[in-house]
Amino acid sequence: MRKLPLLLLLLLFTTGRLHAQDIERNVKERLTTYFGSYNSVTAKTTAPELKSFNIDYDRKQIAIYLSESFAYQPFQPETVETLYQEIKELLPGPVRFFETTLYAGNKPIDELVPNLYRGKKKDKSRLSLHVDYKAAPWVKNTSRAYEVTHGLQNRHIALWQSHGKYYKSDKNEWAWQRPRLFCTTEDLFTQSFLLPYVIPMLEQSGANVFTPRERDTQKNEVIVDNDTKGNSIYLEMKSRKANWTTAPVSGFAQKQSRYQDGENPFLAGTARFVPTEKKKDKAFAQWIPTLPATGAYAVYVAYQTLPGSVSDAKYLVFHKGGVTEFLVNQQIGGGTWVYLGTFEFDQGNNDYGMVVLSNQSSERGVVCADAVRFGGGMGNIVRGGSVSGLPRYLEGARYSAQWSGMPYEAYGGRKGENDYIDDINTRANSINYLSGGSVYNPNQPGLGVPLEMAMALHSDAGSSKTDEIIGSLGIYTTDTNNGQLAVGVDRYASRDLVDITLTELQRDIRSRFKVPWTRRSLWDRNYSETRLPAIPSSIVELLSHQNFADMQCGHDPNFKFTVGRSLYKSILKFVATQHGKEYVVQPLPVSHFAIEFGKKKNTFELSWQGVEDPLEPTAHPQEYVVYTRIGYGGFDNGTLVKRASHTVKIEPGLVYSFKVTAVNRGGESFPSETLSAYKAKRESSRVLMVNGFDRICGPAVVNTATEAGFDLQEDPGVPYLYSTSLSGSQKGFDRKQAGKEGKGSLGDSGGELEGLKMVGNTFDYPFIHGKAIQAAGGFSFVSCSDEAVEAEIVSLESYPIVDYILGLEKEDPSARNNYKTFSSPMQRIITAYCQSGGSILVSGSYLGSDMSSSQGNREFTENVLKYGFQSSLTDKRSGQINGLGRTLSIPRMPNEQSYPVTSPECIVPVAPAFSAFAYVPGNQSAGIAYKGSYRTFVLGFPFESIESDTERATVMAAILRFFDEK
Repeated sequence: MRKLPLLLLLLLFTTGRLHAQDIERNVKERLTTYFGSYNSVTAKTTAPELKSFNIDYDRKQIAIYLSESFAYQPFQPETVETLYQEIKELLPGPVRFFETTLYAGNKPIDELVPNLYRGKKKDKSRLSLHVDYKAAPWVKNTSRAYEVTHGLQNRHIALWQSHGKYYKSDKNEWAWQRPRLFCTTEDLFTQSFLLPYVIPMLEQSGANVFTPRERDTQKNEVIVDNDTKGNSIYLEMKSRKANWTTAPVSGFAQKQSRYQDGENPFLAGTARFVPTEKKKDKAFAQWIPTLPATGAYAVYVAYQTLPGSVSDAKYLVFHKGGVTEFLVNQQIGGGTWVYLGTFEFDQGNNDYGMVVLSNQSSERGVVCADAVRFGGGMGNIVRGGSVSGLPRYLEGARYSAQWSGMPYEAYGGRKGENDYIDDINTRANSINYLSGGSVYNPNQPGLGVPLEMAMALHSDAGSSKTDEIIGSLGIYTTDTNNGQLAVGVDRYASRDLVDITLTELQRDIRSRFKVPWTRRSLWDRNYSETRLPAIPSSIVELLSHQNFADMQCGHDPNFKFTVGRSLYKSILKFVATQHGKEYVVQPLPVSHFAIEFGKKKNTFELSWQGVEDPLEPTAHPQEYVVYTRIGYGGFDNGTLVKRASHTVKIEPGLVYSFKVTAVNRGGESFPSETLSAYKAKRESSRVLMVNGFDRICGPAVVNTATEAGFDLQEDPGVPYLYSTSLSGSQKGFDRKQAGKEGKGSLGDSGGELEGLKMVGNTFDYPFIHGKAIQAAGGFSFVSCSDEAVEAEIVSLESYPIVDYILGLEKEDPSARNNYKTFSSPMQRIITAYCQSGGSILVSGSYLGSDMSSSQGNREFTENVLKYGFQSSLTDKRSGQINGLGRTLSIPRMPNEQSYPVTSPECIVPVAPAFSAFAYVPGNQSAGIAYKGSYRTFVLGFPFESIESDTERATVMAAILRFFDEK
């Protein structure tokens, strides 16, 4: 009888075990099927695999372990909730209500949700709530007209563009680190996002930005220093209480024009210091450069951090727009180049082009003076017996680090034997050296600069034969230093940064351009750019430079702006979350900008409209800054105004130019176009200039069944301000060669444009037209945007003469913005103006071809403006035009002075109009004039492209006389 209970127990145990095995077999089958067909709705990632699972019947828990690829996708609270709900519904009844945990990359998926997207339940292990920098920022511009309180004020960000020219020792030559494809190379391409867009946006949000590669595209470089004599001037002025003294440590000296590997110019000279005083205008040092050319120059200062160094060393930069004041924290960052800003300077030396360091300070201590550098310059590091021959901004970080005084171990780990590896490591090593000793990297020796996050921008490889977009990939590293950053913060903070960035990019690009932008994987990989930094760091592989579909977006300046704003917002939101702070996104640029003559004597009235950002409710403009330029000077530091209008009192006889930005607590927007105005001392008539040249775009697209790419000969594109990203013309167009590299591959390109800073749309052409009008004598003028005219804010009928500036404006099917020369509303407005007896000058490169697509457009140009379209002038051999007894020249190819006019138009007069200009050779009509009940003068080339100031003035005077004569 005793055996019966034992048999029953054994039977129950066996039955239970078999039942459990049945459940587990069922669970495995269901999970395997589910994850085998799983596709993330937000990212294109590798399909995950079910690695294992464990059912704890006692605790009623199920742990499901998936392959690392499951962690490649983003997780947000709603994603996690949906996954758990679907898993619950597919589990068999006996375990359906067990507590389930999904693991991806050994982390529960709810722990992979970035802190930004969580509610109150934050993961404090990867926040910086108890680590923050409270002292003075490295550099502060105290002349700014606005104050940032909810942006990146007092934050220090490291950011770099990928690669750069490097010395390839096995071939004894300088080379790019990536191939030339689709008219660029990654070494050039990623700069076109960071330099014109991301870095300015971060700085306008209040951040100090450090980049390991040179940031200034100015090829000239002038260094003024106490140790070296030359054409430039270094002066010291002592006070009654304070004398300048040589510092007890080494300083900068440029004693040679070229530097061998390991030579450090910051150990070759001396530095000077002086005790501080509370009153101003006491002791000071002056650096007066003799500059080889007029232009924009970055200004860098150098000093040594000494015992008693103050945190508010006062620097004044005198430039063409006035004086800008900076406070520099000399307690950190000594012994390297410290960027202040970029300013306009005149050629030569003068008392309005210099830097002054005062000993005035609120602190008792010393200020130190060393060298001041103007301009980025040419590469001067010798490798293999030669320098690169390129501007420094095109070289890799390794060489910039040497020129910036970094220790050899920061950039020369391979002892000069492998610059490729050294260059990759230099980017992170520079960050660690600068941040060493700061609150974010306390245990490493360094310069104490509180850099708190880093981002590297790359463009990845990969191609599609179906024109599918490859899209964006993010990389971070957790498996090093016991999974912690330098201050003990969990390295998964870097995953948060990457995840936020890819989320913002996909949302912003899809919303702005209506393209199916692909979000790819979040990789936890061992890359030095994310492994070595002591701070949260990320690699963003923005798109594939090898893929035609990606590069159609990538070359577009509108896309670059959107990407730049997205990266800025990602950094803002990440940093704010790390410190538990609220953030405000800086506004978008203003629109509908206009200048009109004021009601009061000698005044101009400026007006514009703020623009809301539908993606960012905090980006509301609260105030505005009006910047002013007089004549050929530079812009001032700006005037803060409360409303979207401003009245300016002016002096007759001077040309005034204005641009406007929107500001809020998060920072400052990009500027408006620049408009100009002038009040003649003896006014005989008035002119309204309408700026209709808004176009920015990438190169001409070739897209057929057999060929793909970009045609620089047809149209090199219109960059925003300038472009340094083009390597040369594309040579390989065969779609069958997609995915290959080298000669004959799809996208294979030349290198003839490398080092060229090609001018694009500067949005400053009313000034060029205006100076020509001023030279004619007696004519006052104002200007406005074409949007202001179309919105009937400005009436053409108020002005006897209108100058409509169209530049390179044209409608392009591949463009993502509408750039029609004459919109339907503008056609109606111009027609009414002409019928009222007005006189109008129109100039642009696409006035015929852009208006030949429909009968209605042709009727407008032929019946109202009195010209017809004949052809585009595609012969690039000549840029000469005859007319008015003169020969004019316009630029036909990319250059560094003005945008290229690759296809000026042959336009013919419609009787009784007559031809006024002709192209040479060929004698094809280049411009027409009509005199009837109203008058028109139309040029098939942009007026501002006439290369000579004198010729422009002569032509404009003749046109104005034609309009005025009876």
